[in-house]
Amino acid sequence: MKRLVWLDVAKGLSILTVVYFHFFTTYFEHGSLRPDDWSNLASSAITILGNVWLFVSGLGFHAVGAFIILSDWVLMQSTASRAASAPVAWGKWYRARLLRLYPMYWVAHLVYLLSPFVARFEQVDSRIVLSLLGLRFVDITMNFMYLNAAWWYFSMLIQLYLIFPLLFWTARKLGPWTFLLIACAVGFFARYLLLIVYPQDGLWLLGGFAICRLPEFAFGMALGMWYSQSPARAERFFLRGAALVTGLLLYPAALQLYHNGYTYIFVDLGTGGCFFLVTVGVAGIIARFARATKVIGLVGAFSYGLYLVHQPYVIWLGLRIREQPIWMFLLIAAATMAVLSAWGIVLEKGTNALLNKFMPAKKTA
Repeated sequence: MKRLVWLDVAKGLSILTVVYFHFFTTYFEHGSLRPDDWSNLASSAITILGNVWLFVSGLGFHAVGAFIILSDWVLMQSTASRAASAPVAWGKWYRARLLRLYPMYWVAHLVYLLSPFVARFEQVDSRIVLSLLGLRFVDITMNFMYLNAAWWYFSMLIQLYLIFPLLFWTARKLGPWTFLLIACAVGFFARYLLLIVYPQDGLWLLGGFAICRLPEFAFGMALGMWYSQSPARAERFFLRGAALVTGLLLYPAALQLYHNGYTYIFVDLGTGGCFFLVTVGVAGIIARFARATKVIGLVGAFSYGLYLVHQPYVIWLGLRIREQPIWMFLLIAAATMAVLSAWGIVLEKGTNALLNKFMPAKKTA
């Protein structure tokens, strides 16, 4: 399968947004600065720009939904590419996925336990067994955010990968858009039950019950199929401004979905989808610049490692710079994202190289 560099750029932008968001929220939540501190600045124009920056920065968690969409676009394309020449051997597919996911996940645990500069708010206890297995949804309030809150994503991912063969077969049988409608109906119904009929802890909707995130997962699969069928048309929409404008226009409506329990059913797909459109549109602009494309695309290609290790570092550092002025925070944030990106790439490449050394016939992605 031909690698789409602009998709890697979009993934890189998404994961860097997640890292920045966690850094930003730590800095403001625990520090002495408040949003209204902008009123002390020199001019009303700067105050307005500052408030816009605060608002936009607070939306950074929407990048997770976009990250789900982008990752499953790539997964659908790669699997469909193999299926075009021969039936998918699902046993080998599962093996490749497990080798792709678990070793780096375990390395992230090791890094957390050994690194001196990470935030540790909980003791290592028997819960680490469930964490290593990825079963963080067991006794969800105690385990889902245990040690490193970002690892909830792994727990969601293994559930969705478990049912991926069924989703893949259904998507190819029905076509991308019919499949997407059915998957959204299933995901929205699950969210309706957990929000309205039998209200449950919000961690289940976040990803503890992965069907609640099926709409974003299916959206990525549908887009991967659409791109395979009409690559020129898809790239024209995504890379020439239409996706960026569409995402910006729809974003205010998506934010209104937070206002009550019924509309909240649709909020993750709405906000994640809008963030995805904006991110891909920006990636289309960045793709015109070779050096930026190479750097951000590399971060996107190895985004999994960065996602798994970043949060304890940025929390640790964010707590220690909370009294610094905003301009200093921005400089430190930029440097920190660069260092953590390099660290994540080294860890993921090293882990993959080690696996390939011991299992050369069945290399990981």
